[in-house]
Amino acid sequence: MNIIADIWRGMPGIAHTCAARAGVAYLSKSVAIEWAPHRIRVNCVAPGVCETSGFAQYPPEGLKTYPGANPMLHVGDAHDIAEAVAYLASPGAKFITGEVLTVDGGEQLWGDPWPPGRPDYFQPK
Repeated sequence: MNIIADIWRGMPGIAHTCAARAGVAYLSKSVAIEWAPHRIRVNCVAPGVCETSGFAQYPPEGLKTYPGANPMLHVGDAHDIAEAVAYLASPGAKFITGEVLTVDGGEQLWGDPWPPGRPDYFQPK
């Protein structure tokens, strides 16, 4: 099981994170094929904006964008991610491998998080 990030729409200001985590997602898909004969499943969980100690790494102007980054209009938490991991590790997911379970409140459909803050050029007019 790998934890990556909700990278599907890009993450302005932290492209290095998207690149690294996309690599892990596709490594996981490849390894899932290679290890399937050994009955080893490999999946990823991709959290969206979830309130953790990592929030302290971003400036206040970035944090302000987080609750509106998904259609549910609130951030998730570590328990949301733990539940997804528990599901994928459970017998209920015995036929799931090579997948990415995105846990983001719909962020990939809607989201507009700006971790370092939204540059002036992209401010709503």
